Amino acid sequence: MNLYAKYILPRLIDLVMRSKADTAERAKFVPRAAGTVLEVGAGSGLNIPFYGSRVERLYALDPSHDLWRLARRRVKNAPFPIEFLPCSAERIPLADSSVNAVVTTSSLCTIQDADTALKETKRVLKADGQLIFVEHGRAPDPGVRVWQDRLNPVWKRVAGGCNLNRKINELLVQAGLQFVEIERRYTDAPRVFGYLYTGVAFR
Repeated sequence: MNLYAKYILPRLIDLVMRSKADTAERAKFVPRAAGTVLEVGAGSGLNIPFYGSRVERLYALDPSHDLWRLARRRVKNAPFPIEFLPCSAERIPLADSSVNAVVTTSSLCTIQDADTALKETKRVLKADGQLIFVEHGRAPDPGVRVWQDRLNPVWKRVAGGCNLNRKINELLVQAGLQFVEIERRYTDAPRVFGYLYTGVAFR
């Protein structure tokens, strides 16, 4: 692992994810989680303060030990137990139907095999479990999509594998998840980076 990936990239990701727009969306959706929760792509723990009193336990899954080290203060202050799962979402080390909610925020863009990860997500959800998502992805406007496709190969290299052009809604449907609600819109960020998919889906 090079110095950029180990020391610089985790701090850049933590900084970018603390933007006002991202924070507002997390504050809106993350508190809906309750019971036993799995967060896919927990990163530096930025969502931890937004989980409410109904959360009994949080499994924080992320392959990056370097990012998770930045979460120490947030983990220490959490009012519920947190277990870090240092692995990829393509093979979630939890039993079938074992969690009440799965939370993903800006994670599906980065997971190498998002299809498999979402099928794993569905596997670990209980029958009435919900997937809460705040994700960026492919824009609806042809002019924006052209630039997303052009920039994506370079962007993936500098942004830790993040893809600009994934169709988040289609990925969820292909995994057999059903939307309860979904909103798609641009944020205040440059359009090539700022098309947002937010909502809730059930298995």
